Amino acid sequence: MSGAADDLVTVTLEGMEFYAFHGVHDYELERGARFVVDLALRLPPPRRDALAEAADYARVYRLVAAVVTGKRFKLIESVAAAVADAVLDAEPRVVAVRVRVHKPHAPLPGVVRDVHCELERRRA
Repeated sequence: MSGAADDLVTVTLEGMEFYAFHGVHDYELERGARFVVDLALRLPPPRRDALAEAADYARVYRLVAAVVTGKRFKLIESVAAAVADAVLDAEPRVVAVRVRVHKPHAPLPGVVRDVHCELERRRA
């Protein structure tokens, strides 16, 4: 496989759902809620047709699940940052990651279909 030296591909994992305990209110931390994570990984295209040349998105999924369900955060912004850091630490070929964390049933005083935070982080 060939291409320009600055070409990047995007690998997207969309709609990963987890039950977790994030929020600022005690009842959110006691009851938990459903969170949805979308992830876009930017990396150079593979030079050959081999997993070692790409991001292992099964491993990335397990990593996201561990971050989202393994620690409690008050803010979905903090969840997004922790996911981005973990992905960049674990996947050396990824040069940038965009994380969107949805909290579809956020405790608000009216009808809101979705609340989400999006964060993009690039490798230094």
